[in-house]
Amino acid sequence: MTLRMLGCHHRNTPLEVRERLAFSPSEVGATLAAFTNTFPQFETVLLSTCNRVEFYLCADDSTDIDRNTVTTFLLNSRGIDITADDARAITAQLHWYQEMDVVSHLFRVTSSLESMVLGESQILSQVKNAYQIALDAGTAGAVLNRLFQAALKTAKRVTAETEIGKYRLSIPSVAVGDFVLRLFERLSNRTALIMGAGEMAEETIRYLKANGMERIIVCNRHRERADELAAAWDADVVDWEERLRAIVEVDMAVGTTGAPEPILTTLDYKTIEPLRQGRPLFLLDLAVPRNFEPTLADCQELYLYSLDDLREVCESNRQRRDREVPKAERIIKQESDTFIRDLNHQQTGQVIRALRDSWEKMKESEIERLLNKLSSTKTVEKETENEIRYAFDRLINKLIHNPLESLREESKEKVPHGLMDAIRRLFGLR
Repeated sequence: MTLRMLGCHHRNTPLEVRERLAFSPSEVGATLAAFTNTFPQFETVLLSTCNRVEFYLCADDSTDIDRNTVTTFLLNSRGIDITADDARAITAQLHWYQEMDVVSHLFRVTSSLESMVLGESQILSQVKNAYQIALDAGTAGAVLNRLFQAALKTAKRVTAETEIGKYRLSIPSVAVGDFVLRLFERLSNRTALIMGAGEMAEETIRYLKANGMERIIVCNRHRERADELAAAWDADVVDWEERLRAIVEVDMAVGTTGAPEPILTTLDYKTIEPLRQGRPLFLLDLAVPRNFEPTLADCQELYLYSLDDLREVCESNRQRRDREVPKAERIIKQESDTFIRDLNHQQTGQVIRALRDSWEKMKESEIERLLNKLSSTKTVEKETENEIRYAFDRLINKLIHNPLESLREESKEKVPHGLMDAIRRLFGLR
């Protein structure tokens, strides 16, 4: 088995790089299909969120793939020329995990230990969605199925057995609690425009409402989804084409869409800026790629914050939960060891069964030949036949003992690719 992961995350990859590598949900399935069309022996899952892009690969044999091949595919799929100077800078920030490091990393990600907000719950649904897209695309096979099911199980254990998620935090909760409330003394007399109608948008509305904001306007490309969200939270709705007019009257706008290009540019804002008559505007960009053009920060009376601006606050929140991390780490270690042990047992078990089956067939063939030869001269007693079979069985067990023990010992730490391949070649196994 070959298990690999290529990706980047918020801790050491800046937002401007992450947004260039990000995939919208509609792009993920096509990207997976394109990879498996070129490399059909590999299973694939692609996780793309506001804070990470991770490409998981697995081949259920010894077929290998190198980092450069995967990197080239990933960059090409984002329209980045692999030979360009900026491509080399991006490549240097990508992580390449192999074999069992992939397992522990995914378990940590799904359990939110790698999240910007330690203990946030959104990553669990994001991993589920990525896994479901791969299932729908037919690119998650037997091994990645087991891996992602085990990751989801691990996350549930961490939630149930630690207090990391006791007081649930999310990126919207940090944004509202530490940025919005710092700018506005109270929210009851303020109006917000929420651009987008997904999970991030709903989370933002939830925290704005909880902190007293009475008027919220929802704007989304698909009006039907905007109407549903607005109805659930007693909010108003405007058509997508009316978003600039809505920005004229609001105190803050929040970007949560998956749009590949900015939905509010500096040029857009300049056309409506005089209509605001100098009133301050707070822009909160929670999207990757960014919904608001970064140069908006240069406009007068406009305050623009993006995900990277939340990092310092999130680290402060993280320190308050760090005492629970060792408990979570122990759970992840237990579940990782269990998964690896079961996977190794499955991989080596296939070789062991094939070896036994092969030798059993040879044994039966030789016994049949011997019994036919003996019976041509005299009757072979049943007791004699049993002794012959017993002798053959003992011989096979002695011959097979050392190869099997070597497999079992090596598989305690890793999948013994080299040894399994050697046994297959030596004994002519498929």
